[in-house]
Amino acid sequence: MNIIKSLIATTLSLAILGGSSLTFAEQAPKPEKLIQWRQSAYRVLEWNVARIKSSFDGQYNKADVVTSANTIAAIANANFSGLFATGTETGKGWHATSANEKLFKEKARFTELSNNLSKEAAELVKVANSSNDAAGIKEQFGKLTKTCKACHDDYKGDD
Repeated sequence: MNIIKSLIATTLSLAILGGSSLTFAEQAPKPEKLIQWRQSAYRVLEWNVARIKSSFDGQYNKADVVTSANTIAAIANANFSGLFATGTETGKGWHATSANEKLFKEKARFTELSNNLSKEAAELVKVANSSNDAAGIKEQFGKLTKTCKACHDDYKGDD
């Protein structure tokens, strides 16, 4: 059942992020569409981070943690950098973008931070699937959220 949920989450994540690079090559999406997709992806990440946090704050639910960890990992590995294309430094998706213009000038650093997110998300999936140790899973979750904070500190403007 968790495999099915993971596959559904991965499929949804890829749909949110615009599918394959072939789609981008065939017809470049408008900047507002790229901004919408990245805003949507970040909201899905936010929701799943909140689900994991609430599991630690209340009754620990391993199944919820595993499902959310798989969703986070799927989105983290869906190539965020493609959603920060030239022309999306300003503008509106669902709302005005909160990406700091510095992100577009420091692509190498942004890629490094994105790779850190992917690495820590993959490790969270591994730990959550292989352990019933809520404290150990919470420790890895802390490492994951530090990667989020590092990027927000550098590149997220005010909402």
